[in-house]
Amino acid sequence: MRILPVLFALLLAGACKNDPKTAQPGASEAPNPMANASDTLIYPGEKHFKSLRQVTFGGNNAEAYWSFDDRQIIFQADTGAWGVECDQMFVMGADDTFIDHQPPMVSTGLGRTTCGYFLPDNQHILYASTHLADPKCPEVPLRQNGKYVWPVYDTFDIFVADLEGNITARLTDEPGYDAEATVSPKGDKIVFTSDRSGDLELYTMNLDGSGVTQITDELGYDGGAFFSPDGSQIIFRASRPKTEAEIAEYRDLLAQGLVQPTNMELFICNADGSDLRQLTYLGNANWSPFFHPDGDKILFSSNFESDGGFPFNLYMIRTDGTGLERVTHGKTFDAFPVFSNDGKYLIFSSNRNNGGTRDTNLFIAEWQD
Repeated sequence: MRILPVLFALLLAGACKNDPKTAQPGASEAPNPMANASDTLIYPGEKHFKSLRQVTFGGNNAEAYWSFDDRQIIFQADTGAWGVECDQMFVMGADDTFIDHQPPMVSTGLGRTTCGYFLPDNQHILYASTHLADPKCPEVPLRQNGKYVWPVYDTFDIFVADLEGNITARLTDEPGYDAEATVSPKGDKIVFTSDRSGDLELYTMNLDGSGVTQITDELGYDGGAFFSPDGSQIIFRASRPKTEAEIAEYRDLLAQGLVQPTNMELFICNADGSDLRQLTYLGNANWSPFFHPDGDKILFSSNFESDGGFPFNLYMIRTDGTGLERVTHGKTFDAFPVFSNDGKYLIFSSNRNNGGTRDTNLFIAEWQD
């Protein structure tokens, strides 16, 4: 599960839908994601950011993903000013900014949602939701025996919806957790996380939900997976309990619908699960990986340089494990880096410029290598 970063902030402190058409750029005019961008938001040393624009202002906004034509962006938010009590899905134009108004909601507004992603037609999205089990927001446990945990709701299933917010298909109906779905840039496959085997493993399926295939089978939490630009590889985060005590703790927590996200490394494999290998050996939490447009590098978020779990910054590493480079230089939280399909822009979530609050906002950078 990719929980909004306010939960990480809590960890670190302790160690009405609108009309969707208003958010879509005109068909004849290409959006400019960097309109009104500024270099004042760029910290010293962030050489890959040619310019930077803040997109949202207040609340918790994260996990933003581009449509296949780069004209729209879907993201999840639980911003109180927008009348939502827990994470829901919103869509905006790539050049929109939300200071004093709400973007159109494309989820039901019921239950909790996570991991929205566009389908290749740019007119439908998929996301996971708990709304069939309960219209209310499920509780969010943050600690178990003094340790930080994420909930893995067994009521999550994956749905397809149009941009009016109408659910058009249900892709999963197995008992247990089905979430964290993303789509291959080739437009032919979906990768997602499920515990249907008794452990949290990665699966692929066709766009209509058929052809479900398990592609990982090692004990531990496999999640947050993304395809490479050519669809041939998958990058993901994983925990790998090794000792008897670690294995027992992992299994006990999973039986309660919980996982600990504080020790994760990045793994990479072919799209069919073959040639699986560990990419990072950094320690602490390494997560939210995404392929660089060249397919040979990975951007990700990590706190491996932090003794107390804080801060999280963006890093880049080659797919052979060499060339580790720090990309952002914040003192709080930078995560969920996602490149536009044309490779020109990077959207990510950050605590920067939030006035010292715990607000997490979306930022778009004009990328330069």
